[in-house]
Amino acid sequence: MEVGAVAAMRFVKDGIRAAKLVMQHTKHTLLVGEKASAFAISMGLPGPSNLSSSDSISKWSKWKENNCQPNFWKDVVPLDSCGPYHAKASMDVKEGGCSTRNLMGIAEPRSSLVGPHNHDTISMAVIDKMGHVAVGTSTNGATYKIPGRVGDGPIAGSSAYADTDVGACGATGDGDVMMRFLPCYQVVESMRLGMEPMLAAKDAISRIARKFPDFVGAVVAVNKNGVHAGACHGWTFEYSVRSPVTVDVKVFTVLP
Repeated sequence: MEVGAVAAMRFVKDGIRAAKLVMQHTKHTLLVGEKASAFAISMGLPGPSNLSSSDSISKWSKWKENNCQPNFWKDVVPLDSCGPYHAKASMDVKEGGCSTRNLMGIAEPRSSLVGPHNHDTISMAVIDKMGHVAVGTSTNGATYKIPGRVGDGPIAGSSAYADTDVGACGATGDGDVMMRFLPCYQVVESMRLGMEPMLAAKDAISRIARKFPDFVGAVVAVNKNGVHAGACHGWTFEYSVRSPVTVDVKVFTVLP
């Protein structure tokens, strides 16, 4: 139940170390934005630093030339090709009423911008020699995200969750969808109730897929004994494992 997180933190490269500093040296759980950067630098992390690379600048320039497409806006009209954006004057929701879409409980289709080539989430779970369980997640966020967006990376129970009495879970994928379901909390609680990691992982993913059939994501579950499994939807997913009985890292492939 020890948690530390940072979000929307610019100019500091090592986000996961900043999150650990929040956990170790504050009574808070989550720090965000400019003040999170200031906190990290005050605690000794390098910065402020320019985190842009030639690759990211090139990708951004090509995106601008393509009228800022694709992006994460919806039901808006841009003032010009790249905004600013304004809500459409007429929507399918009447004033004081609710949308008539998705009456069957299925969310409207999303053209996912999450995939192997634009995604950089790293989630790692560790069990030490004493049996303590920890997990951490670090991410640069979604490519072409709207400024100010915070994904599932720093949300406890969404991209990561651990309990030494049970085990741990790490997740990656379309964080804007996945955080609505807290899949890693679900995985750990399912294992607490007796589910094996494989069933717990599949159950958490299926809960999301029932509402968002086109979402892309994956979870990895490991119980306190080191038994592990993964489940995914919308892509073929790989995760790696290193244990005292293996000479090297072993890679596992999970099919949707």
